[in-house]
Amino acid sequence: LRLLLLAFFRCRDRGFVVVVLYNTTMGRSFLLSPPLLVVVAFACFHGEASAFAPASHRRPLSPQRHRAQLLVRGMQQAAETGAKPRSQPRSGLGQQLLNLALASPLWEYVLVPQARASIVKTAEENGIPWVAAKDWLKSQPNAPWNDSNQSNKYDTYQYPEYYTKSFHAYSKGNLSYDAAFEQELASRAIGARNFPKFGSKGEDVFRGAFEKKLEELGACVSVQPDQKEVAIVDFGCGTGTSTRRLAQQYSKATQVIGIDLSPYFIDVGQTLLKLAPDAMDNGSDEGWITSIDSDARIQLQQGDIANTQLPSNSASVVNIGLVAHELPTSVAKKVVDEAYRILQPNGQLWISEMDFESPAYRAQRENAMLFSLLRATEPYLDEYADGMPELRSYIVEVFGRNGGSVKTAAATGRHYALVAEKGQGGSYEATNGEKILQDFRFRDDGTYAEEDTHLKPWESKDS
Repeated sequence: LRLLLLAFFRCRDRGFVVVVLYNTTMGRSFLLSPPLLVVVAFACFHGEASAFAPASHRRPLSPQRHRAQLLVRGMQQAAETGAKPRSQPRSGLGQQLLNLALASPLWEYVLVPQARASIVKTAEENGIPWVAAKDWLKSQPNAPWNDSNQSNKYDTYQYPEYYTKSFHAYSKGNLSYDAAFEQELASRAIGARNFPKFGSKGEDVFRGAFEKKLEELGACVSVQPDQKEVAIVDFGCGTGTSTRRLAQQYSKATQVIGIDLSPYFIDVGQTLLKLAPDAMDNGSDEGWITSIDSDARIQLQQGDIANTQLPSNSASVVNIGLVAHELPTSVAKKVVDEAYRILQPNGQLWISEMDFESPAYRAQRENAMLFSLLRATEPYLDEYADGMPELRSYIVEVFGRNGGSVKTAAATGRHYALVAEKGQGGSYEATNGEKILQDFRFRDDGTYAEEDTHLKPWESKDS
């Protein structure tokens, strides 16, 4: 099958798909699973087979296929000219077959377990004790998930409709303990895959790139005269990985508050803080994948980051790390409004996110088949990608009031960091050459300011 595919798709950019398929069949990639090979291969063949036939033998294009061909050419021209590709309706028989596979029980009961098994294998091969750490966490006798009196206590919670979607291949999205147990495990595994040189420390390198760039953009914890409480608020904190890092970095903060809609994630995060485990790679036979220090300043709480109920002008910093791509644009705007409301004058909003205007993600998105697999686990990824300029403009509009400012820069070859500072008051207009937004993501020659060092989807650690 590999040889046939290689022979068939060597030209017309199908080599990209072939290498993904090749690495998948060799067990080196968890983006695709072997049962999906036939679907993807047929989808590619159906869309490109006519390109191998002489013009005199090709069937006349139907109006629908002609429009599709024009669409493909338009996307290619956009890529060549540097224009941002817009999300287009995915159509055609091949795409329909792939969509059916992703929406069928085949995806949930065959492909997802295989993909998860591959992620676990990647973790274990990089020194991340996924199985042992998860078993240790699940077995904690005093944890909420082992308390029979608290079973199903979250079933009556009311969640925003957008949050009830399937996320990250979990049918219940973030609303389950299984997703909560595996969040930090998966982050470490993906970090190891994206930055193979650093193995189990890949995630630290990834997060460190954001922290370094935020600091270069002027990120700081502002303290007002006679201010007793200095609060950092972490929106969409999950189980608290980013919240704990913020507490470690900023000792002057008297409160570090993590807020997440999932009570399951909050339960896991609070339990880890109480247990304060050592990392297994430090020689312990049991424990977690990272060492965790108990910190009384950290408060993890369930809540809606679009309506936190926190007092206005009470926070020095609001951090939003890798959350916006999981939100509809309309919700992301409400989150920006809420961040602005709770920030004190001179307080800052920090955002770390995927940049679909970067060449790496733009190219990945233009591969409809591969991007379909990514979208299957991220329901709002297309909307986020299309809405990036709109959301950025909205941040500028909100923080441009009263003398505020917005700065953004490339953090990795496919991610950006942003610092928006709330003004002190008074009217403000961008006059005399002043700019509210300073965008440093691209060099003067138009190239992206950071090189893409991520391992490509079709590459293996050994390649």
